[in-house]
Amino acid sequence: MNIYEQIAAEIRSASQIVITSHKSPDGDSIGSSLGLLRFIEKLGSSAVVCHPDAAPDSLEWVGLDPILLMSDQPGQVTKAFEQADLIFCLDYNGTDRIGPDMQTLLEAATCKKVMIDHHLHPQDFATLMMSDTSSSSTAQLITELVIESGHEALLDAHIGAPLYLGILTDTGSFRFPAVQPRTHELVAILLAAGVQHHLIHEALNDNNTESRLRLQGYAMSEKLEILEDYHVAIISLTKEELAKYNYQKGDTDSLANLALSIKGMKVAIMLAEREGMVKMSFRSKGEENPVNTLAADHFNGGGHANAAGGMSKESVKETVDKIKEVIPDYFSK
Repeated sequence: MNIYEQIAAEIRSASQIVITSHKSPDGDSIGSSLGLLRFIEKLGSSAVVCHPDAAPDSLEWVGLDPILLMSDQPGQVTKAFEQADLIFCLDYNGTDRIGPDMQTLLEAATCKKVMIDHHLHPQDFATLMMSDTSSSSTAQLITELVIESGHEALLDAHIGAPLYLGILTDTGSFRFPAVQPRTHELVAILLAAGVQHHLIHEALNDNNTESRLRLQGYAMSEKLEILEDYHVAIISLTKEELAKYNYQKGDTDSLANLALSIKGMKVAIMLAEREGMVKMSFRSKGEENPVNTLAADHFNGGGHANAAGGMSKESVKETVDKIKEVIPDYFSK
């Protein structure tokens, strides 16, 4: 019995399943959670999705109603954990990634836990681990789970749409090096199952608000710094600037990639002052320009070689100054 068949067997034998994912949800955490939920339901079992906090409004179209939030519904989430006999840990490699409140619930739970993830350096906290750092996304691994456990016939557009969303967003629309031939093979299977990819692209890309576009325009015209010698672009936004443009969750998500698209840029770093800290996104091109080590060494973060996150408790200016100070240690002229 392969790992996929083992996981499917655990699903069939469980009566109370909880699906979890990391804080600050993105397309992959949402897509893999909902794709797995719908697969579990197709198998005839029941599950509940519990996330630490809300997804961006731009993902509402995929169907967020089944997701319980620790930030908004702590009693329901706590009850779900206490009753669970199987917990899925999707798209995170350590229990601290789900926030302190849910981390306490997860670590206190004595039931079986299944990790499905593609990030480096996974912690050994799960009963079953499907950790594949070569995979493009957790959604790709959930797609593999459906197929390799012998349930491809269950795939339909309802299961496949969130899985396509997860693969699409975590590969940067199939541009990142983690995209493999197998990624496209699985996408072809999803399309054959009825996923309407053009509608997903439209929902993601043609859903801007006026304030989001004005914020992005301000960021690019007024807050973009170029370190020419090191081919690094930096965008920084204070909480006051975010408030001026009526910032909503997700409004700055594309800025790092937009800065990286500038001709000659090898690295882009986006900083935004939110929730009492400076949150950071790192993006880069090529194997010779990894950003996860920079994020881990100096900004309490990590991730993939070309896409990582981090945070700073210093001011925006102090954080930018620190970036400029350490950049020469990581990127050549």
